[in-house]
Amino acid sequence: MTRLISAFTILLMAAVSVRSETLTVYTYESFVSEWGPGPAIEEAYEAHCGCQVEWVAVDDAVLLLSRLRLEGSATHADVVLGLDTNLTADAVSAGVVREHDLERMDFSLPIEWTDPVFVPFDYGYFAVIYNSSVLANPPASLAELASAAEERDLIIQDPRTSTPGLGLMLWIKSVYGDGAADAWTRIAPRILTVTKGWSEAYGLFLGGEAPMVLSYTTSPAYHQIVEEDERFKAIIFPEGHYMQVEVAAIASHTDQPDLARDFLRFIGTPGFQNAIPTGNWMYPAIDLGDDLPAVYRELPKPSTALLFAPEEVRASRSDWVQEWLEAVSIN
Repeated sequence: MTRLISAFTILLMAAVSVRSETLTVYTYESFVSEWGPGPAIEEAYEAHCGCQVEWVAVDDAVLLLSRLRLEGSATHADVVLGLDTNLTADAVSAGVVREHDLERMDFSLPIEWTDPVFVPFDYGYFAVIYNSSVLANPPASLAELASAAEERDLIIQDPRTSTPGLGLMLWIKSVYGDGAADAWTRIAPRILTVTKGWSEAYGLFLGGEAPMVLSYTTSPAYHQIVEEDERFKAIIFPEGHYMQVEVAAIASHTDQPDLARDFLRFIGTPGFQNAIPTGNWMYPAIDLGDDLPAVYRELPKPSTALLFAPEEVRASRSDWVQEWLEAVSIN
């Protein structure tokens, strides 16, 4: 009997130990907000793993990478969630992420995905969103956006601190190439303000500060599903739209590598992905079938998707940011 009790005690202690494991995930603030996908994903994963998820959030993914660099080996991060392909080469070079050693997972993306470090969790396309009740004739192309404007009617984000801001800079660069600085000089007169991150910019837009804001082609889905509001629309430009693929990775200095790997595997399941369309308001990284909200099937998609290779962004980003700063006269 004593041996049985001892064995039971050991099993109970082991179960408590497993349940007390904490996975620390570094991400961006909107992901873990009460209206973001974080709470639903936390509940689903904790039920799956018998562990606890602790979120550590910063304003935007660009700042997330900066924080990981500053913390180095002292970081508490087990998983890094929210970088995109424009930052992945920098993250690898900085040594803040490690290979996941996972078997190939079945993702449904517009591009082929075989990456030994990063797992995609959603994707979308950057777009200028406009309020159709305020702006009757929005610019129909990037060329029109870069034409003379009578008023400051556009809110964008800073590429130094924001992934959408970085995406817009790369969008203009991919379309205009060596003429990007000139294009920015033409766009600059219509920029009302440049915000640190997406949340601030979109909040100003919804507050009526300007009729246009840089966001995603999927942003109107939120207004249609949650608010039953059809006023907000994405402008589809014939020049093409820059694509964003958001990713997660195991932090280099994690002390929970197995749990972190399990979380990355969980990303490719409906338990995680079902929270993306109506939580992060992006396209899921797997095929959800009938679980994908009908609104998403009706959203307009660009005919041309633009995307630089991660290594090209890493090699040129600082020069392109400086070009942007000088063109729009921001210090």
